[in-house]
Amino acid sequence: MWRVAAWRAAGVVRVGTSRSASASAASQLRRRLESELEDIRGAGTWKNERVIASRQGPHLRLAGGGTEGILNFCANNYLGLSSHPEVIRGAMEALEKFGAGLSSVRFICGTQSIHKDLEEKISRFHQREDTILYASCFDANAGIFEALLTPEDAVLSDELNHASIIDGIRLCKANKYRYKHMDMQDLEAKLQDAQKHRLRLVATDGAFSMDGDIAPLREICQLAQKYDALVFIDECHATGFLGPNGRGTDELLGVMDKVTIINSTLGKALGGAAGGYTTGPKPLIDLLRQRSRPYLFSNSLPPAVVGCASKALDLLMESNAIAQSMAAKTQRFRSKMTAAGFTISGKDHPICPVMLGDARLAAVMAEDMLNRGIYVIGFSYPVVPKGKARIRVQISAVHSDEDIDRCVEAFTEVGRKHGALP
Repeated sequence: MWRVAAWRAAGVVRVGTSRSASASAASQLRRRLESELEDIRGAGTWKNERVIASRQGPHLRLAGGGTEGILNFCANNYLGLSSHPEVIRGAMEALEKFGAGLSSVRFICGTQSIHKDLEEKISRFHQREDTILYASCFDANAGIFEALLTPEDAVLSDELNHASIIDGIRLCKANKYRYKHMDMQDLEAKLQDAQKHRLRLVATDGAFSMDGDIAPLREICQLAQKYDALVFIDECHATGFLGPNGRGTDELLGVMDKVTIINSTLGKALGGAAGGYTTGPKPLIDLLRQRSRPYLFSNSLPPAVVGCASKALDLLMESNAIAQSMAAKTQRFRSKMTAAGFTISGKDHPICPVMLGDARLAAVMAEDMLNRGIYVIGFSYPVVPKGKARIRVQISAVHSDEDIDRCVEAFTEVGRKHGALP
């Protein structure tokens, strides 16, 4: 009896000590996190989430207070299809016929006819052999490099590639090279060094989301051919509106037959709901279905998402009028802002970064723009490098000339107020 009582007493002490240690660890974690959060606030890089109480579009209503007629200049809704009535109808029809979701990954019981139809449609659009769908392009980028590349291979990545490409490359065991942003001389030097590896893959964004510049794909493809390398491009900020038929930067620059692999998204120009994909050679797509972890261990895309993306592609393939309207609107904004005295990064892309440098300046100017009825967001570290804060403006096909002029006028007023303009 004495021993049992002693063990019980010892057990109570151990449990109590364990709980005390756990509480201490939780308190320590909370203090550390609160300190880090305070540092973010103090640096002026805190990111608030504004709540929208309307559909996505060029005109928004924000929650919590009677603000009507807000002009939205910060969405990836390049073609204005996020709230297009036919796209919405496509989603509703798929929802009604195929249900809310699959409750399964693709290879168990998560593949419906609409998934295969959409993959085939994307392949036709990009003129590729086959396509595989993912929950997002982030997942597509997370899934391809690890499945494709081995320690015998090499991947050469632009230093300003999207975070999802960087993270995907980190997951693979290939030899990793990083070349200076769009610097073909540096890329060639890296390709020369990579000749000792079995396979070489050059990975680049087609259009860079923070700077609005377009990769020199002609030169990249020439170097790839010279050094027997493959070319991979992420087309999230190009699919649907760059090139004569909106197929992207490879179409725009005339190298569709020289780019081996394309990753892109359904969550921007193509309806804006969600989803991503890889399109390219059929053996590669077959391999990804067998080995790509984000594909194997993620639920299938919901039918409504598939339905709206499919309808968006239908609209795009029926006519290139929407895509072609982007160029004049983009030029109008860029030329007027440059004439006002602002520095706009990139060239001929609807991503128009208004370069300001200082993180606090970008944040306060974005808030002041909202007070004038223009919804834009300031970007600063760690989204962009320190000292390169900006307000990223994105032009949509559904912006009118009057919308664009009103945005420029507000920028000019706010820029003068805060000393960004003389």
